[in-house]
Amino acid sequence: MNPLAKTLNQTIEKGNSNIMNMLSEIGKNLFFPKGILSQSAEAKEKAYKLNATIGIATENGETMCFPSIMDSICAIAPRDALTYAPSFGVLNLRKKWKEAQLEKNPSLADKRTSLPVAASGITHSISVFADVWVDPGDTIIFPDMIWGNYNLIFDVRKGARLTHFPMFNQEGGFNLKGFEKKIVDEAKKNDKIIVFLNFPNNPTGYTVSEKEGERIVEILTNTAKKGTNIIAVLDDAYFGLFYEKETLKESLFARLCDQDERLLAVKLDGATKENFVWGLRVGFITYGCKMKNDPEAVYDALAKKTAGAVRGSISNASHLGQSIVLKSMEAENYFAEKAEKFKILKKRANRVKEVLEDPKYKDAWDVYPFNSGYFMCIKLKTVDAEKLRVHILEKYGVGLISIGTKNLRVAFSCLEERDIPELFDIILKGVNELNNS
Repeated sequence: MNPLAKTLNQTIEKGNSNIMNMLSEIGKNLFFPKGILSQSAEAKEKAYKLNATIGIATENGETMCFPSIMDSICAIAPRDALTYAPSFGVLNLRKKWKEAQLEKNPSLADKRTSLPVAASGITHSISVFADVWVDPGDTIIFPDMIWGNYNLIFDVRKGARLTHFPMFNQEGGFNLKGFEKKIVDEAKKNDKIIVFLNFPNNPTGYTVSEKEGERIVEILTNTAKKGTNIIAVLDDAYFGLFYEKETLKESLFARLCDQDERLLAVKLDGATKENFVWGLRVGFITYGCKMKNDPEAVYDALAKKTAGAVRGSISNASHLGQSIVLKSMEAENYFAEKAEKFKILKKRANRVKEVLEDPKYKDAWDVYPFNSGYFMCIKLKTVDAEKLRVHILEKYGVGLISIGTKNLRVAFSCLEERDIPELFDIILKGVNELNNS
């Protein structure tokens, strides 16, 4: 049991032991993680200078957005804003999102995939996936650099067994050997394994190259052909924000969705980050698998099960949120808006790379590979990450996220380009001050 859960249980037991006895097993194991959200809340209160904690994008001190989104907010008819949406999601938006998936992933041409089911953001999509597909004790494979909320969803709420492989090799690329070894080892012990892949990765901001992606597909396909049932889950929360030439520009879902009958590909994506509408909470769940016959009937059955999980948890995702996203996607300036915001974020990522080439930082930290998304991470060499985070927050008003004892996550998505050099200089100053103390 997590220590935070134990502390909460002790508080409840002390106040009223009867309430403690009433809690379900999941209830006893639940806690609010002291991770990104708690650190972000602390930074919001104290980071008066620079706040590089939370996973949103900002522009000139305001939340980044598409004009077509803001124009839609007051232009939605009551029937499309205030009524219940179907548990499957608004049909026209589901069709529009699938059409967009095909446009963004050319490898999906001529492949049969399901119509996406809408959920209340990608976190809810992950939770719905867990309801439909994960039993206690199921094995789920992750890299060692992951978003902390996976633990709460799969370990605490579902009782799954989470196992990890080192994400990067010594050359600074995706650790294909470690990935393959973990897949092969777990396939020997389990009839079913779940593999979670998140590109662009949170927290590192890394996306695999074309060659790395091809090899991942080979490894999973070969393992499935040998008799193991594999669910390959693609958490594509930051999809589209790919900044370098060699980076794979498609979701691995497009390459995996028709490989083998024992290999089910599940795409979790949404408007949240792709369309800069974090608070609207619009996510999607899409299935793809090689079928013996009549894939549409199978996909329809899976959609009904998935919509049942939505119905049994929140009933339906926001009608207003879905309508706003649909209206924006239908606007004639939609693609120009996306290109404009992409350009801003790419320039920030490139500026981070440029700044970190300075040799003055080499004794303080190593830089994890990054080429996409909202974030990048540094691995500290001489000081504890949490101590450094608190030190520079308290002394300099700069907010960052500590991960474990050695890693700091920087959200360049919410940094102006001009502020990036100062941010890393302050981190370096904090490292030197802790070393000297």
